[in-house]
Amino acid sequence: MGDLLIVIGLGLVVIGIVYKFGFLGWFGHLPGDFSYQGEHTSFFFPLTSMILISIIVSLLIRLFGR
Repeated sequence: MGDLLIVIGLGLVVIGIVYKFGFLGWFGHLPGDFSYQGEHTSFFFPLTSMILISIIVSLLIRLFGR
């Protein structure tokens, strides 16, 4: 349980650094990322970006999860 909490904590730190310094300029701007802005509403669904992140995380888990 302790190892899992350490990994989750480190992951949150990495996400915070990436968010703070803007290393993900491509996130949300790929083909297949949907955004709609109406007069009183806005909707954003980063489908392609989330699929790409899912593939990367899956590969990392597979490589380091042994």
